Amino acid sequence: MADQKSKILVIGATGSIGKFIVEASVKEGHPTFALVRESTISDPIKGKLIEDFRNCGVALLFGDLNDHESLVKAAKQVDVVISTVGTLQIADQVKLIAAIKEAGNIKRFLPSEFGADIEYCISNTVGPVKAAIEEKIQIRRLIEAQGIPYTYVASYSFAGFHLPSLAQIQPGGLPSPPRDKDIGTYTIKAVDDPRTLNKTLNLRPSNNIYSINELVALWEKKIGKNLEKTYVTEEEILKNIQEDSIPWNKFLWALILSIYVKCDLGNYEIDPSSGVEACQLYPEVKYTTVEEYLDQFV
Repeated sequence: MADQKSKILVIGATGSIGKFIVEASVKEGHPTFALVRESTISDPIKGKLIEDFRNCGVALLFGDLNDHESLVKAAKQVDVVISTVGTLQIADQVKLIAAIKEAGNIKRFLPSEFGADIEYCISNTVGPVKAAIEEKIQIRRLIEAQGIPYTYVASYSFAGFHLPSLAQIQPGGLPSPPRDKDIGTYTIKAVDDPRTLNKTLNLRPSNNIYSINELVALWEKKIGKNLEKTYVTEEEILKNIQEDSIPWNKFLWALILSIYVKCDLGNYEIDPSSGVEACQLYPEVKYTTVEEYLDQFV
């Protein structure tokens, strides 16, 4: 581990994941920078978050992905860039890669991933989930082709997205936004760690791997009664992906197929030549277990 803490720039700092990355960076003692649009300061919700950033010592840099000069200027002030942009901006990270390459001083780039290790699950995905994964893979290949040092963070399922509803992510509903601080903690732990350089950091604690049936059984045990269950076939899910007219619903149906039918998050072993497991690297981190998370709803 390096003795001196890297200076960290977070892109997408006011987002659902970004704010926890910023929080963890400050807590770990890194000089922390956040790239924000000037217009965000006047936003009633994000403006308050930015004020909180300032109060805890975060340096604000103004710019966005469409302003190349602002990206280069920001990159030149730091050592590590972490992107937490949303799904619709994944492809736009090519602009960030260009700026990092021009700056020439970045010793680690963490692109926005925070899902499954996409190299393993692309073959089973369909529809909009497959398209999103293909974009992430294109970003990975570009980073590698440009010779930029990297760490990919595979955080798998967000507890805050899946567990409050027992993984019943119903199309047409409003799923909870992720509130998983553990992701921020492990991500920041990795930025100066040579063991994670040019590898995928997998946040996959063995105690938190559950099938949907095991998850339901755990909840039934906690509440002391059985739930009524309705089963949906793979064919029905595929039909819904094809026929649902709402793009977000299509995405959710494709996600259901990938995670709960194809089991893409847990049907492979981590290859030590390209990936590491966060809990093994950082046993000192006390992560939240599925049982502990569900206790708040009992």
